[in-house]
Amino acid sequence: MPAPHGFDFAVRADGTVAVSHHRAVVTLLRGERAKRFLDEVKAGDPQEVMARWTGNYRRGNERTARNHPRNAGR
Repeated sequence: MPAPHGFDFAVRADGTVAVSHHRAVVTLLRGERAKRFLDEVKAGDPQEVMARWTGNYRRGNERTARNHPRNAGR
């Protein structure tokens, strides 16, 4: 599975963190959540952290789940 890419973030003057994917803002983090996000970005791989925080994080099992008989009617 390829590593996430195309993410970026910017800290605004009011402390809000804007996370974008391919230049489109996908989430805004404020207060304690923004602080936790910035700590995680410093400690780990920024692209993976941003992918996880935005919910745009592939786990590699999407095709398997889509083809499962339980999901056939969907």
